[in-house]
Amino acid sequence: MAGAGMKEIKTRIKSVESTKQITKAMELVSSSKFRKAKERAESSKPYFNTLYNTVQDIAKNTGNSKNVFLKERKVNKACYIVIAGDRGLAGGYNSNILKAVVAHENSKDAKVISVGKRAKDSLSKRGYELVDFIPTVEEATYEDANRVAQVAMEAYKNGEVDEVNLVYTQFVSALTQEAKVVKLLPLTIENNDNNKEVKKGKSAVQYLPSADAVLGYVLPKYVSGSVYGAIAESYASEQAARRTAMESATDNANEMISKLELVYNRARQAAVTQEISEIVAGASSAQ
Repeated sequence: MAGAGMKEIKTRIKSVESTKQITKAMELVSSSKFRKAKERAESSKPYFNTLYNTVQDIAKNTGNSKNVFLKERKVNKACYIVIAGDRGLAGGYNSNILKAVVAHENSKDAKVISVGKRAKDSLSKRGYELVDFIPTVEEATYEDANRVAQVAMEAYKNGEVDEVNLVYTQFVSALTQEAKVVKLLPLTIENNDNNKEVKKGKSAVQYLPSADAVLGYVLPKYVSGSVYGAIAESYASEQAARRTAMESATDNANEMISKLELVYNRARQAAVTQEISEIVAGASSAQ
C-alpha cells in the first residue's frame, strides 16, 4: 500500500513539473512579446496625444460648427469598439473588458465592432449585434484600425447610432492594467476655465481655409488614431497580464512540487521504517 501511495505521489509530481514547464515557457514568450508591445504603445502615445490636443483646440475655436461629429443627441443606440485578447490564460484581462461593456450597456441593444477573437466570441454569444471585426490584436495594423473607425463614423453619420464608445485596457504599468470606456463620438470638448481667450473663440493658431474645414479633415484621423493607440495599449496590457498570470502559475507549481516532495519523503521514510521493523520482527521470531 505504501509503495502504491508513493508511486501515485511521484506521478503527481511529474505531472505538476510538466505543467510548470509549460507555464514557464509561456511566461518567457509573454515577457519577450511584452517588451516589444510596450515600446509600440509608448512610441504611439506622443503622436495621438498631440492629435487629441489639436482636435480639442480646433473644436474650441470653430464657434457654431456644423460638423456632425460635434452634435450631441439623445442616445437611443450606441456603438462599441471593443478590444480584447486573442487568447486566454491572462488572468482577468478578457473578463474585465467584457464586464466593462455589460456594465455600460445593459440593454444589449448596441452595435459592436470587435478587435480580437475573445471579444468577437464572447459578445456574439451575449446577443450583441456584430457589424465588423479585426480577427487579431497582435497583427492589427493602422489600416485595420482606420477601417473599423470608418465603419463606426459612417454609422454615426447616418444616424444608425447616437454614440461611439471605445472599450480597451489602458496600460498603466507591468503590474497594473485598467479596463476603460471612452466616448469617441460625439467629440466632447473639454472646458478650460483658465483660458478665457479660448472661450471667446480666439486662438493663437490660424486655420486655413477655416477651423471648421480643418476639423473635418483632422477629426476622422483622430478617431482612427485613437482606435490604433487603444489597440497598442491593449496588446501591451494583455502580454503584461499573461506574463503575471503565468509567473503566478509557475510559482504555485513550485510550491505544489515542494509539498508533494515532502509528502513523498515522509511516505518513503515510513516505508523504510516499516521494512526495518519487519526485518527485526522476523529475526526475533527466528531465534
